[in-house]
Amino acid sequence: MIECQSIWKVFGSRADAAVAEAQRSGLGREEILRKFQCVCAVADVSFSVRQGEIFCIMGLSGSGKSTLLRHINRLVEPTSGTVTIEGTDITRLGKAALRELRSRKIGMVFQNVALLGNRNVLDNVALGLELRNVPMSERRRIAAEKLEVVGLTGWEEYFPDELSGGMKQRVGLARALASDPQVLLMDEPFSALDPLIRRELQDEFIRLAREFRKTAIFITHDLEEAVRLGDRIAIMRDGRIVQAGTAEEIVLRPNNGYVASFVAHLPRSELVTLGSVMRPLSELEGGVQSSGPLLPCETRLSVAAAAAANVEGPLIVAGPTGKAAGFVPQKMLLSLLGRASG
Repeated sequence: MIECQSIWKVFGSRADAAVAEAQRSGLGREEILRKFQCVCAVADVSFSVRQGEIFCIMGLSGSGKSTLLRHINRLVEPTSGTVTIEGTDITRLGKAALRELRSRKIGMVFQNVALLGNRNVLDNVALGLELRNVPMSERRRIAAEKLEVVGLTGWEEYFPDELSGGMKQRVGLARALASDPQVLLMDEPFSALDPLIRRELQDEFIRLAREFRKTAIFITHDLEEAVRLGDRIAIMRDGRIVQAGTAEEIVLRPNNGYVASFVAHLPRSELVTLGSVMRPLSELEGGVQSSGPLLPCETRLSVAAAAAANVEGPLIVAGPTGKAAGFVPQKMLLSLLGRASG
């Protein structure tokens, strides 16, 4: 659905020269600033997002994640590189085609929802449809449907200053959904909310993305939020993606010390599955018959630990067909659980 290739965004009058030199000799962010007096916000970033996937991009403040997100709908123009949506290179689109793309294919929700204070909730949700010249009766019908989807039926005639922060974010989500976009861009939409409301909206977002089969890029500085929401996660540092993969892949095989420190506090016992750590059956002495219970490959370590307490031998892991595909020795399981608790 989405593919970014070698995206660079450098701010400054010598941006093109800075990118060319960085590509040639591998200059980093600090070297670009010192040599060219340019700020490198995004440096040679490439990634792709599958249809229906929630792809989380996370990093500390200043890592470049929000700037990168804004390339997907060209709110920020890349210094170099390409952004492709469903096979169309949007960096080549003219103004009219770009407006059409934004209005029909891409919805965006910001941390600051930016609702119009002089419009009631219903008309805020219908704004994108109004800009597309959808008749009033039709756009108000669609807006009402989306408000029902996010649980705000009955609030149509209220104004933004009468809503809580969580309700405003629901209105923003309804507004993004009203145009029935294929892609949702979420820029830290829940970061300013109380923990309970935040978790509730995370659940709501997951439900809506799955129900309506939306492709989403979700920006966050909170790793636990990224793990909870994302099918895959990309971790950014100094404008670059330093690692991308599932939460399980990143926890088990961090690329470097920076990533390892990021994921050190995560509950590995709830993220890592037996299928990711099992050994081949050819290494199992005595064969399957003399060993323990057959557990699905998607079994989490925390669940496997309970099963292991009742057997002396290794845990046998079933593959997708339900037949034995590998095994996990008790000693390995205890070692993994030890690292998980640490």
